Amino acid sequence: MAANPLLTIKDMSITFSSPDEADIEAVRQVDLTLTPGKTLALVGESGCGKSVAARAVLRLLDRNARIPTGQILFDTGKGAVDIADLKSDSLAMRTIRGAEISMIFQEPMSSLSPVHTIGNQIDEIIVLHEGLSPRQARERTVALLDQVGIPGARDRANAYPFELSGGLRQRAMIAMALACTPKLLIADEPTTALDVTTQAQILDLLRQLQDDFGMAMLFITHDLGVVAEIADDIAVMYLGDVVEQGDVYEVFRAPKHPYTQALMNSVPRLQRKADRTRLSPIKGTVPSPKDRPTGCAFTSRCPHAFGPCAGTRPERTLVSDGHVARCHLLTQVKQEVMA
Repeated sequence: MAANPLLTIKDMSITFSSPDEADIEAVRQVDLTLTPGKTLALVGESGCGKSVAARAVLRLLDRNARIPTGQILFDTGKGAVDIADLKSDSLAMRTIRGAEISMIFQEPMSSLSPVHTIGNQIDEIIVLHEGLSPRQARERTVALLDQVGIPGARDRANAYPFELSGGLRQRAMIAMALACTPKLLIADEPTTALDVTTQAQILDLLRQLQDDFGMAMLFITHDLGVVAEIADDIAVMYLGDVVEQGDVYEVFRAPKHPYTQALMNSVPRLQRKADRTRLSPIKGTVPSPKDRPTGCAFTSRCPHAFGPCAGTRPERTLVSDGHVARCHLLTQVKQEVMA
């Protein structure tokens, strides 16, 4: 029997305002669902709105950002709370943030305080949310650092971020995120700045910790190889739109949106060298959010664009069980089949 959703994002849009220009829509009517013990990968090019959508879940958006439409429903165990209605500095939001929903940021060096030790930063979270004494918090911190594979955990707790390597800083960030055993972990490109060996170790660690804690995970990345290794489901974003989503195996096996197909075709493969075939890059550039196309966001770069693509936003079309995509080609095929 399928588990009840832990986080349900419905029709969420995010806009940024400026004094001199009209509001810019960075995320448009996104729908996502996360369940306990499962990993949803949010994939897309840099600037497509992945991190903005994730930060909205923790209400860590910039001051000029707002959520004009949509819901972010989080199951606290005592009922669903709409995070979109909470103020970022409210007691209710501060109770959820860090305790029930945690985030691993993309670059630990810029996310960790350079003037406090690793141990002190993790201690603070435990004391704040768990109400333990400083001595008890330090013991929990040392145990967490040891659990994420940091050697000499008790001594490393007294180290500053600049005294650790990139891999150890990332492990410390993971320990901090897991300090209060959250129900949902958001990982924002946690392996981007790491070498391949360390990246593999971090992915193995995240999978093991997910099994240990049974938490849901929202994994943000642009690396399809990482997605294939860690994710259960995938959502593909382009210019703030989720253009395709579903089971990762199903989407990889038979991508239906032209953008997803283009991403898959641009991945280097070993057999290409033997076949002497070139990569197929996506032609053109991503439009500015200020000049967002009226219809499908991918229209200007899509090799299959036709009449309605430029003027009408495509509806979500069910491809198979749990696999949906926004594309006029699918809508047209569906209409022809029904006719």
